[in-house]
Amino acid sequence: DLFSPNVNITERQKLEETLDNVLSENEALKTKVRDLQNKLESFQKENEAKKVAFSAGLLESGTGHTGPTNIPKTLVYKKVFSNIGGVSTAPMKGAYYFRFYGTTMAVSLLKNGATQCSLHAWKPVSNGNASNSVVLTLEIGD
Repeated sequence: DLFSPNVNITERQKLEETLDNVLSENEALKTKVRDLQNKLESFQKENEAKKVAFSAGLLESGTGHTGPTNIPKTLVYKKVFSNIGGVSTAPMKGAYYFRFYGTTMAVSLLKNGATQCSLHAWKPVSNGNASNSVVLTLEIGD
């Protein structure tokens, strides 16, 4: 009769099972996505603590001179522009980029007491400038 629908019970059960499976897979995917988001946040927090940057100048302000001196001298930076994650030792193993600049001087970059690279602008006939940079692989504490 027109007013009573003809329903195939077997087909309806198959559709319900398929729907249940889809919903179950959807919940499993949601759980995996939440787990991955938590791991990502954990890695981001862990790596945030490992960022290192340091930028400094020898003078607090203005102009002036340090030296000359005939003996090696550890420089004390009086103006710190940025210091993220460390003072002068490597907080973690990795590749570190160093760049330095000077005028009318000789400067060497040391790693654990051994010279790694230097710059020299000694007794120029005019205003002498020099710069150098190096990427060093450092261990924790170098």
